[in-house]
Amino acid sequence: MHALEVKNLCKSFNSINAVDNVSFTISENSIFGLIGRNGAGKTTTIRMMMNIYLPDKGEVILRGAKIGQEFRDRVGYLPEERGLYKQMKVIDTVQFFAEVKGKTGRKLLKKADEYLERFGLLDRKNSKVEDLSKGNQQKLQFITTILHDPDFVILDEPFSGLDPVNINIIKEIILELKQKGKVIIFSTHLMDFAEKLCDEIAMIDRGKIILSGKLSEIKKSYAQNNISLHYRGDLSFLNENPIIESIQDFGNTTGIKLKHGTDSQLLLKMLVDNNIALTKFDANEISLQEIFINLAGKDE
Repeated sequence: MHALEVKNLCKSFNSINAVDNVSFTISENSIFGLIGRNGAGKTTTIRMMMNIYLPDKGEVILRGAKIGQEFRDRVGYLPEERGLYKQMKVIDTVQFFAEVKGKTGRKLLKKADEYLERFGLLDRKNSKVEDLSKGNQQKLQFITTILHDPDFVILDEPFSGLDPVNINIIKEIILELKQKGKVIIFSTHLMDFAEKLCDEIAMIDRGKIILSGKLSEIKKSYAQNNISLHYRGDLSFLNENPIIESIQDFGNTTGIKLKHGTDSQLLLKMLVDNNIALTKFDANEISLQEIFINLAGKDE
């Protein structure tokens, strides 16, 4: 049995189909990524999972039964837009959101201090929320999302506005939550984060799911005849080369799809002969970014 199952969700706003027959499953004790470009339907899907929006059609199943108040009680939800009370003090904010979920006491306050210290906010615990930077407000809202020890953690664009140090702290906490048996669901348009963290993904584009499943299996199926390069030099000699099906160039990192039946060693020889300095040459390797562009970026 899956932890959660999203079945045929649909949602329209006037004439716009924001979410169109979306279905996917989420396994127990996993990190699941709902990925896609901005405006693809990620937030609308999450809001229907949270019963903030009622779907026009479809349902969300929690361990075999349709979700209800029980799910809301067991979930920690970080919305894309901040929902903090600006006049509240930081520590009062943390306590308030925990009390909403029925959690109080000294252990909770000790845990709150530990998270505040981890994010460099302990010395600001008596500051008003409005006096914090946007990044610090994002960190505070993340703490309020997980402090009550939810079974499910839903994070909508959790890395927004954060610097690399604090992004890494959130990534560490997400992995710690997984180790405790939690189910973590997050949406993002940043493919590298999803690739590093996720066990499973669903890729949404223009309101439709275009790919879903275990990330390792997806990468394996799309990596055939694909070469991932890190290099220095000029690859223009590969343009319109008969052994090349496509090239996705990200500067000094490039994904090259070879035509069916081509030996990767032939490409390697061509690169060496053309004085390309290689620091990485991985056969049958492909990034989630490349998969996404191949599937969702064809008309861009």
